[in-house]
Amino acid sequence: MPGRGALIEIECAPGQSVGTAKAMAEDPVVSGIDFTAGGRDLLLTLMTQDAADTSQYLLHRLGDYPAIRRARTHLITEVLFEAGNWRLRSLSAEQAAQVPGARPPRLRAARTVSSELKRVIHHELGIDGRAPTTAISERSGVSNQRITDAIATMRRDGSLRLRTDIARAYSEWPIYAWYFMQVPAPLVERLRTSLGRIEEVRLAVLVASEYNLIMAVWLRTLNDVHRFELLLEKILPGARVADRSVVMQIGKHLGHILDDRGRATGSVVPMTALSRC
Repeated sequence: MPGRGALIEIECAPGQSVGTAKAMAEDPVVSGIDFTAGGRDLLLTLMTQDAADTSQYLLHRLGDYPAIRRARTHLITEVLFEAGNWRLRSLSAEQAAQVPGARPPRLRAARTVSSELKRVIHHELGIDGRAPTTAISERSGVSNQRITDAIATMRRDGSLRLRTDIARAYSEWPIYAWYFMQVPAPLVERLRTSLGRIEEVRLAVLVASEYNLIMAVWLRTLNDVHRFELLLEKILPGARVADRSVVMQIGKHLGHILDDRGRATGSVVPMTALSRC
């Protein structure tokens, strides 16, 4: 989750959550929208470049939606675990080891990538992660070799990460839930090493709000919502799950508009503003 971010709980007037979500989905800083059951109608994931952009959205644009009755913001201070690290675990360790890694940059490639070129690549690959470098080159006016070198360099330094997502209905993890937690400060350090071993966790962030940890998890059955809560409190003694919500439907995911079965519709709202190099 690059830059700054926040999670925003939204409560809408009765019957207005779908229309509100559709309007909000057009904003590029809103990277994700979940329709949830529980104490909130919508849960927004906000991705911005800096704190000023976050403030601009919260203090100005959020007020443009008349159906919103209440909004509660949780500013993200640190991402402990994100879904790019999550695995279906369908491959054995031996099979996973055979998947080729990213190609290293050419020896003659530039060691750094300009912020303008980074924006071009993030923009293009955010729309289509399989976009060929030749197509990106034609649309941006940047040479194919420079695009290829930049992608390799960005993958090496971590400023570009490619990932494949799956609609939950086609996985063995069809239940999606959010947990809002209060964790004693001494346990936070333990989270940095333990979260990667909890296979259900898709996202875990530290936040500055009445909670200090918010987690998104995928589960196998609805009954597991409560079982997982017991597991969390066993792994993190002294921690408390203050609230939870089950996601009924995902409206937007990383800029991609999804249908009511969680599949990409082909409509994308790029999360990165494009400028010419």
